[in-house]
Formats: sequence, structure tokens, C-alpha cells
Amino acid sequence: MDPRGTGYGARSQQPVAGTRSSRSQIIRTAARLIIALICYVLVFLTVAAASIWLALTVAPMQPVNAAGQSAEVGATMPALSLRGPGQLDLFGQAMPTRPQFEGPIRPRLELTRITIDPQVVRVLRSDGSRKIELSLSQQLAAGWKRYFVIETIIAVGFAVPILAGLASLAAHAGLSRPKVLAAVAIGLITVVTVNIGGVLLTASSTPATLRSVRTLDDLVGTSPVPPSEIPQPQGRTLPDAQAVVIGDSTAAGDGLARSANSSPLDRACGRSPDAYATALGTVNGWQVLNLACDSATIENGLLGVQVLADGQVAPAQLAEAESATHAKVIIVSVGADDVQWSVMTELCVSSAVCSDKVSAAYYASLLGEFTRAYYQLLTELATLPTKPAVVVNEYYQPFGSSVSCLTQYGITPAKAAVLTGRLGQLNQVLSQGAQAFGFGVAVPDFAGHGLCTQDPWVQGPADPAPLHPDVPGQLAIALADEHALAGGHLGLLAGGAAG
Repeated sequence: MDPRGTGYGARSQQPVAGTRSSRSQIIRTAARLIIALICYVLVFLTVAAASIWLALTVAPMQPVNAAGQSAEVGATMPALSLRGPGQLDLFGQAMPTRPQFEGPIRPRLELTRITIDPQVVRVLRSDGSRKIELSLSQQLAAGWKRYFVIETIIAVGFAVPILAGLASLAAHAGLSRPKVLAAVAIGLITVVTVNIGGVLLTASSTPATLRSVRTLDDLVGTSPVPPSEIPQPQGRTLPDAQAVVIGDSTAAGDGLARSANSSPLDRACGRSPDAYATALGTVNGWQVLNLACDSATIENGLLGVQVLADGQVAPAQLAEAESATHAKVIIVSVGADDVQWSVMTELCVSSAVCSDKVSAAYYASLLGEFTRAYYQLLTELATLPTKPAVVVNEYYQPFGSSVSCLTQYGITPAKAAVLTGRLGQLNQVLSQGAQAFGFGVAVPDFAGHGLCTQDPWVQGPADPAPLHPDVPGQLAIALADEHALAGGHLGLLAGGAAG
């Protein structure tokens, strides 16, 4: 055997073994780097998710205001679906929005305040509703963007202490200071990138959707009556009517005598020939069209159709009023059913006290919803093509100085005072809104003729419609309307409204 051959063979195997060892080391190093990278990515994403979740929890909602409508814009907590409705908190009641939004993070809007004042009306009349609609939609979109800027800053604020704690653990484990600082910086960049990128990818269409919202009503929509039950327009006109009354049971004359030849709709609505509409017609020589209906609200009765207890569907009163093409006056009596006055009265009677915070908050929410609907009604009245004069009736005070006759029914002086105060709040909304739009206000005076007086103008607990006006009460309301029509800037009676 050649010894040189043997030595050469041994030397030739050393590089091969070294190459294999080097390759294995490279693979192990690469594997460690990949595992470390995956761990870093998972840690950074976990920190980002936790920071964003915490930020969404505490980030303050952003206020927006347009046309007297104040709202706050924020975001819901992430959902599992990639498309769905947002959330609208309407005076404490949460409901899904009509618009659908892309992404798991969707807008949350809270309606906080609605006002009707002369400044709002001046803006409406000078700039037009289109500009107000654009202002509201733009502010909602801007509020959404502003919210996410603040949310991103808060998310970074949460990420800093979390990453600092992890960095401290890494430093104790032997990681060098430059690497620790680099890891923290990369973590913060990841939080910002994930937050902004996530919004851009999953909620980028939200501002455009919010810009399509013209009014806050567009966010929730309405509950439509089935098409088969909606009265079809008949295209009729009523040129002989010089005045129109729209409203609720007070204007209808609920509890009073019915006409022998009344229509089924008149009977279902509780309309009586003893209602103040008849007195107005008699005194002024007018033909008065009384469209008022028992339990009518602004949304379900005046602006929209009303489904009655017997299944009939009453047409929208304002749409019917427009058919009276020669009418110079529209009298409005509405609000009690919007704020569920009868329900609030029954709650008061059945409770030990009426001034509890729960019922007060509930009434405040109802009054807020009414204010929103009332603003829409006033706007519709102001834009009628025939430009009639409008008088809004306040509600009379049903209680006298003594409520001794009502004690057996659970009404005490303290409870009567609470109910009187709440009715005063409703009347304040009615008066301020009407005056802001330049309409007349009628204030019926029942002083000395409340319940428990010798000559009450209000139906009592044993009458068909308790707390509603009786015949003398209806005449008192007609007298208040006469004063409103004759005084101030209206002056219709002196000018001959019947023409």
C-alpha cells in the first residue's frame, strides 16, 4: 500500500467535514434568526393589538356640531365580521345605523343635544338646507379622522410602558442596550403602522359613508308602514278651506261628542265638532279642516302616516294640509304624545314620588327626541309653497291650585308640581322653536279653571278622556289662537284671512 495515498485520502476528507459543519451551523443560525423574528413579530403584534384595544376603550369621542345638532363621533370595539352597521346612541338608546361600514372597526355616534334657536334658523334660511347637510356630513367625517389621530396617540402611549417592561426583561436576559432600544423603536413603529394601516385597509371607506349622511335621521331611518297599508295620494285639492288644524287628541277634541255623520276615520281619530277648530271657523267665517288625530306624534301622524287602533291608516296630516291650497293659517297642537305624557302621568300616579332621577332622565330623553322631530316639522312648515301663517299651541296647565279631588287617584300637590314642571319644559320647547322660525305662539289660559275648581275646563278622571279639555276648555284654546292670529307680526284677523 502506498503510504502517500493513505495520507492524501485522510487530508482530502477534512474539508468535506468542515463544509458540512459550516452548513449545519448556518442552518441553525438561520433557524434561530427566523424563530427570533417570528417571536419579535408576534410580540410586536400582540403589543399593538393590546394597545389599540385599550386606546379604543378610553379614547374620547370627538364632538361635532351642525345646524343645532350636536353629536360625538368615536369607534365601536372591533367586530368579527368585515362589514356591518355602526352604532348610534340616541339619548341613551343604542341602535344600529342604517349605513353599512367596511371593516371590523366602525363608527359610534352619540347624539348629545339638539337646539332650535334663531341662529340655526338664520343659517338654514340664508345658506339653504343643502349647505347645512354638507356641513353635518363633513363634520362627521372630520370627527372620525380626528378621533383616530387621538386614538393612535393613545395607543402609542399604552405601547410605551408595555414595551419598556418587555425591554427591561430582555436587558436582564443579556440583550445589549442598543438592541433593546432598537426593539422598543421597532415596536412603537409597529403599533403606529398596524393602527394606521388597519384603519386604512378596513375602515378607509367610513369617511365617505359618513359624508353621505345629510341629517342624523339618515343614520337610523324610520319604521315604514307596509306598502299595502299606505294610503295612496288621490291628487285632491281643498280650495274652500281657509284654515287647517293639525295635531293630537287635544286638537281632535278627544272625549267630546261625536258628529252623527262623521266618517270612520273621524271616529277612529276622536274628532269632535266641539273641538276648537269649529269655534275658529264660526267666529271668523272660515271653513276649517281639522286633521288632528288621537295619539298622533310628529313622526307618526303629522309627517308620516299613523296606524290607528282599529287598523285604519291615517294619511300624514301635513301632506293632507297641503291640499288646502287656499289656507292662510295652520294651527299646530302636538307634543304630548311624543313625550308620552299619559304614560308619564300614570307612572307618577303609581309611584311614591314623581321626582326620581330615573323618570326625570327618561322624560329628558323623550323631550330630546321630540325636539329633533319638532325641528324637522318646523322646517317643513316654513318651506310650504303657499306660505301660510303658522300658530303653535302650547299646552294648558290642567291642575288648579288644589288637587284635593285627585288625592284618591294618587295625585298629591308634590306630584302635580312635578307634572306641571315637565309640561312647562315641553311648552318651552314649543315656544322657542316657533319663535325661532317666526311663527305665532298661542298660550291657553286655564287659570281658575283647572281640575278640582268649581268650573273646570278639563275632563276629570271619570270622564271619557281625563286631563283633556272639555267644551269650555276648547273655547279657551280657540280664544288663545285668536289672540295669536291678531297680534304680533301675523295680524291675520285684521287683514281678513278668509280671503
